Amino acid sequence: MKIVHIVVGSACLAAIAASALVGIWAWYRDPRLRAFWWLLRAAQALLVIEAVLGGIWEISRRASGLHLIYGLVPIAVSLVAEQLRLASAQMVLDSRGFENAAAVGKLPESEQQVVVQTIIHRELGVMVLAAIVMTVLVARAAMTG
Repeated sequence: MKIVHIVVGSACLAAIAASALVGIWAWYRDPRLRAFWWLLRAAQALLVIEAVLGGIWEISRRASGLHLIYGLVPIAVSLVAEQLRLASAQMVLDSRGFENAAAVGKLPESEQQVVVQTIIHRELGVMVLAAIVMTVLVARAAMTG
């Protein structure tokens, strides 16, 4: 079980780090890059699988408290980041004085595109920061395990 935990943990760390790096590049170059979102979702799935495997392995041995904290906090970071990502669109609309998305639909298409790009950029930024934090936490979990 230990080997499986290490292998899945390594894959999880690699996926999160890759999503963070691709996300940083996308934030600077192309916020519409879909590869970031695919990598991030795969990393999040691996993170949950790793937490389940770690929980199963925990039953058979006693892991350090730090290992458990560093291993589980990335899931909380991911959940909070998803909530912030969902709220970011409304924050952009509020900052520009729009009541809702329908109000943006009344703008000329070029201005609509600016609002949409701003929302996409904000969502990407939130999730890239979360991926960076999760990378550090999962790496730290590996060091304490």
